[in-house]
Amino acid sequence: MNKAIISFVICTLLGFGLGYLVFGVIMGDSKKQPQVAQTETTEKTETAAAKEETTTDSKEATTVSANEDNILNKKGCLGCHSVESLNITGGAVGPDLSQAFANVEGKHGKPIEEFLKAPTSAVMSGVIGKNPLSDEERKQVLDLLKQASEK
Repeated sequence: MNKAIISFVICTLLGFGLGYLVFGVIMGDSKKQPQVAQTETTEKTETAAAKEETTTDSKEATTVSANEDNILNKKGCLGCHSVESLNITGGAVGPDLSQAFANVEGKHGKPIEEFLKAPTSAVMSGVIGKNPLSDEERKQVLDLLKQASEK
């Protein structure tokens, strides 16, 4: 009986030790954990975007293709996002940016100007961190999103 308890305790300690090494040290620290939570939100956003897409498909409008020469296309935003109020079609993975100019502060806790510099969203911080916007590009994005929110 004592050998079984001692074996159990040793195996448990080894298991926790190896788990700590693999998930804590080798795989990185806990700063990456919010990405898991963001992934769940992204999946919900994908569902919401799909629903929005089906409702907007019935509207007849001229659309601007993702190949058009605009800042959102140049910086790759249209790979995930659309701007329905400007009839700019893009990806359905990210949310529609039609009201982003007005809604970002309430959703992310900082004005859109600051969000575009240092996003609080795990997904967007990875995207913008790899491909930051210059001051001129940020101004162009803000002008476009302001125009979209006014429609």
